Amino acid sequence: MAVDDDLIRKNPFGFELATVIYNDSVTREALTREQERKFLKFVEEDSHFKKYYEGVYILFNIGLRISEFEGLTKSDIDFKNMKINVDHQLQRYAKIGYQIIEPKTESGTRQIPMTKEVAECFRKIIKSRKSPKAEPIIDGYVGFLYLDKNGMPMVALHWEKYFQHIYTKYNKIYRVQMPRVTPHVCRHTFCSKMAAARMNPKTLQYIMGHSDISVTMNAYTHFGFEEASDEDFR
Repeated sequence: MAVDDDLIRKNPFGFELATVIYNDSVTREALTREQERKFLKFVEEDSHFKKYYEGVYILFNIGLRISEFEGLTKSDIDFKNMKINVDHQLQRYAKIGYQIIEPKTESGTRQIPMTKEVAECFRKIIKSRKSPKAEPIIDGYVGFLYLDKNGMPMVALHWEKYFQHIYTKYNKIYRVQMPRVTPHVCRHTFCSKMAAARMNPKTLQYIMGHSDISVTMNAYTHFGFEEASDEDFR
């Protein structure tokens, strides 16, 4: 495991990430840091949407696919070792119903380190989670973090709708419009943040669960003026 091999702190590669050039032919799906801050602040302070704040914060700060996030159970959150176990996804199909499936790729099975802020969000989610009359069990998995009004695990459609309602409401209030925000945009934003922070590409590939390093390296081509303005040109 990359986490066990201490790849997050050690850089076994000899090249400098600062040499990766900006590719303006790539469409940037990630939010800027300012947009992310404003979006999270809006969710946290909104009387209706604040109940989703912890989930939204986590999506912006661990880079999970939404199917991986919604598949998390209480036992997948390792507070002692400050890591998240990712070895399955939750999907709901029209004719089949709920189903646990393997990660998208072999690289999708991973253990993701979490910050104390992310851990605190998980604690709040677990603490505020209402106990259903009958705990849903999907293919042997139990203890899903978010349940809908019917006591079943929330799925991608729920979160897609929540995000749509949030940025639509935001744009009705503020003149400077927020771009379309989805769980997938959260994942791109996290990846871009880690690339901008000069995280080792192989470490980021592991955390994101990318099977192909070229997908990860694409994040390093998304740098623009905001990142450049943070560089020390002296």
